[in-house]
Amino acid sequence: MMKERTLRVLEFGKILTRLADFALTDLGRERCMQLVPKENLTQTMEALEETEEAQVILTYLGGSPLVGFSDVRPWLTMAEKGASLAPKALLEIARSLTAARAARSALVTERENTPRVTGLASHLQTFRQLEEAITNAIISEEEISDHASTALYDIRRHIRQANEKVREKLNSMVHGSGFSKYLQESIVTVRNGRYVIPVKQEYRQFVPGLVHDQSSTGATLFVEPMAVVELGNELKQWTAKEREEIERILAELSSQVGAQSEMISLNISILADLDFIFAKGQLSRDMNGILPHMNNEGKLKLVKARHPLISRDTVVPCDLWMGEDFTTLIVTGPNTGGKTVTLKTVALLTLMAQSGLHVPANLGTTLSVFDQVYADIGDEQSIEQSLSTFSSHMTNIVEIMREVTGRDLVLFDELGAGTDPTEGAALAQTILDTLLHRQVRTLATTHYSELKAYALSTPGVENASVEFDVATLKPTYRLSIGVPGKSNAFEISRRLGLSEEIIEEAKKLLSANDVRFEDVIAGAEYQRQVAEKEREIAEQARAETVKLRPGARPRT
Repeated sequence: MMKERTLRVLEFGKILTRLADFALTDLGRERCMQLVPKENLTQTMEALEETEEAQVILTYLGGSPLVGFSDVRPWLTMAEKGASLAPKALLEIARSLTAARAARSALVTERENTPRVTGLASHLQTFRQLEEAITNAIISEEEISDHASTALYDIRRHIRQANEKVREKLNSMVHGSGFSKYLQESIVTVRNGRYVIPVKQEYRQFVPGLVHDQSSTGATLFVEPMAVVELGNELKQWTAKEREEIERILAELSSQVGAQSEMISLNISILADLDFIFAKGQLSRDMNGILPHMNNEGKLKLVKARHPLISRDTVVPCDLWMGEDFTTLIVTGPNTGGKTVTLKTVALLTLMAQSGLHVPANLGTTLSVFDQVYADIGDEQSIEQSLSTFSSHMTNIVEIMREVTGRDLVLFDELGAGTDPTEGAALAQTILDTLLHRQVRTLATTHYSELKAYALSTPGVENASVEFDVATLKPTYRLSIGVPGKSNAFEISRRLGLSEEIIEEAKKLLSANDVRFEDVIAGAEYQRQVAEKEREIAEQARAETVKLRPGARPRT
């Protein structure tokens, strides 16, 4: 299983949070947050194919085929044990049955390009009769339909008749000319489930009956006149019968649910899986993700790959490859130039792909399944252990070097930094050389010129650089493989206003080899930029020619 520290350092949890936002249910969100990278190529491909199928279905249908549902399994357990469920629980169970039926109807079709999702949905069971029995009987959490049973309909008919008799009798009393003087108001109201009238305290003896309540001051008594007590008793009996019939209906529906509890519970599990799968599809659509080619040979090729946690309006796509002609890539360039983002993009896309998620990149992107992804990125020094930045990084690197194998991916940010530059560069080169001989795929960023030279002279190791625009003093964040990065320290200092005299004196302190090496880098970078510009001009010219050609369509 992928190490927890790797997932934390690379902020994989933020990817899972974004994924969970697309789930419709709590169960689906729970599955999203529990997602971890797969351990082999077969599992990875199966998970990626699920996501691809979900994306196909979402595109075809224009949205998710799922409807919301709750985790009703605790209520299913109660029903299976013979408990009578409340109307709310039965309605939630009916909604889960509706969700299963809708999902099966939408997904179990003649489509041949979604076998995994279709196969999963085909295991959903439909219980249309039980679903309708519940929804026909229960109107809401507080209301049972008159048509829930013939007996309930008859009971409520008697209740309505008894109500009408009581109200008619009382209305005739309160509106009678000789009776109204005893009342605070000429109204009929209800106390303790009995119909009453508000009688003035001083006239109590003129209105025989049962007192059910009184006002806070005691000036008004709520009396059920004797003339309607018998009718009230009849109404109470019918109300008790209504309650008994409702309890019988709920018990019967609960019994039917209990008889199917195992299959309904399986439905819930399948629906949660589908919710998770379609969340993966929705995430892919949101980030313009693609299904990458996968291998287990350590081969990587990123085509216009984008860091998934950086806004698409600001992220700069990255092209990168390694794992065939070279297994170690050393990235150089200025601070804030995008080196760390490049490392995290490679690592995050690897973790996403191994978790069955599409990646934000262009078609043609290839990723590999690794046993472990090791990342020494950022400053996680321990105050409690009084570790320096260098010691903190080295503690992590020691663990990596002890455990790493040729089936792992290793990422170092500023390898060897935080100590004496000469010793740091020597140590970094030795670490990289050890990993090279173990055939470990390694991506490292550095400022050390010694590592640039090491990459130039060592088979299996390649340079790369992030561009920096000296004219604007801003990085372009574009990565170039095959060209080491120039430090640009003197040019940046000159543009910021440092005197030419100081700069020239500083240059004298450099060795002749250092100067020649920086000049070679500058020349190579210039030629690369010229070639890139010429390629862009040629591409634009080709596109214009295609537009002018009658009936011609651009090649893809």
